[in-house]
Amino acid sequence: MTASTTATGVAFDAQGQASDEQRRNLAMQALVRDLAATGAAQLESCVRCGQCANACHFYVTTGDPKYTPIRKLRPLEQAYHRHVGPFAPLFRLFGIVPRVTAAELEEWEQLLFDSCTMCGRCTLACPMGIDIADLVKQSRHAMFAAGLIPDRLELMDRTTKLWGSPATPSEDFADIIREAGTQFGVAMKIDEPKADYLITVAPAELTEHTKALADAAKVLNALGVKWTYHSDGFEASNIGYLNGDIALQETMTRKLIDAAIKIGAHTLVLPECGHAYGAARWEAGRWYGDKLPVRVIHMTEFLDEAVTSGRIKLKKVGQSASFHDPCQLGRRGGVIKAPRNILAALGVEVKELADAGTVGWCCGGGGGVVSNKRADPLRYRVFEMKRRQVEDAGADRFVTACGQCRITLNLGASKYKWDRKAESLLELVADNLIA
Repeated sequence: MTASTTATGVAFDAQGQASDEQRRNLAMQALVRDLAATGAAQLESCVRCGQCANACHFYVTTGDPKYTPIRKLRPLEQAYHRHVGPFAPLFRLFGIVPRVTAAELEEWEQLLFDSCTMCGRCTLACPMGIDIADLVKQSRHAMFAAGLIPDRLELMDRTTKLWGSPATPSEDFADIIREAGTQFGVAMKIDEPKADYLITVAPAELTEHTKALADAAKVLNALGVKWTYHSDGFEASNIGYLNGDIALQETMTRKLIDAAIKIGAHTLVLPECGHAYGAARWEAGRWYGDKLPVRVIHMTEFLDEAVTSGRIKLKKVGQSASFHDPCQLGRRGGVIKAPRNILAALGVEVKELADAGTVGWCCGGGGGVVSNKRADPLRYRVFEMKRRQVEDAGADRFVTACGQCRITLNLGASKYKWDRKAESLLELVADNLIA
């Protein structure tokens, strides 16, 4: 891997030993491969209205036009018009659309990985219905093929291939589960041969957020259902989904679904992780067809069903709270009411942020941005906007349902010596169960 800067001073990382021309060709092949009819129609639909700009937290907080969402699609658009579009032969013949160069791809690495969380707010704002976030994800496929992804993300990709998780080797997973049970005094279930519910985890839960492992077990034990963690399929965050590594994305998705099938589980419960929801809930169908063999739900949906059905009872916490809607869960997944139902059952008054629900602003660290050290200055600019919204809401507590969001927001709080911490919705439920 090499870290370099372009002629204009933009930093980029390069993986492998391919030449500039080879990288350029690999990227173009991937861009053209991914351009299905729907993607082509969307690229033809853009009217350059600029509505997406004011929906992007990176543009709004910097005012820099290079961070407008549609600019991040320039390589994809250029490849489409030169190689796929209806006038591609003419555009090539007369040089109307030039070749995408390796230097341009190096510039765009920063736009696609440092200044986009694939939050989908731009998609929501587009009057033409263009799914800009999804097209950015397609563009990342090309960047991965060309070896143009940030070093930190490449390291996580490589570690996942070696270990089965970017956080820990799969052979250590059972020990981590048992240790969490001992530490927090909760009976854990691991590698059960038969279970109705397969519970999965995010990387941070195997390191600094191990209480989440015990909290999930505490809730499931209270419900009296057959459940388990399983060493064959536990890692749900799916770094391949974020990096554009399609082969790894498929591998990690199949590990989860196949493990659930193996133990006869009818439901796979995803952790408090936004992108896990995008990868396993919506994209698993790419490899299993329209109907998945198991039900896939987020921990928030699971908790909502348990609470609203009356199967678990909660103490009244009182106080007030603002809720940060994780982008992949709320805006991209439509899970808006569930967390608020849970807070209501806890007797918590919800004081909404100025922008909440489907229009909520991203934490600034999704899409792998929080793991990409190079993007820290941009991420902290976004945090300042989020902090102002939380302070203006004036609630006693600040709650979310995504571990990645918690990490991002709490890193910002630490940097700016802010005395507020983002809390886990799962933790709030587990701490207030009525036995």
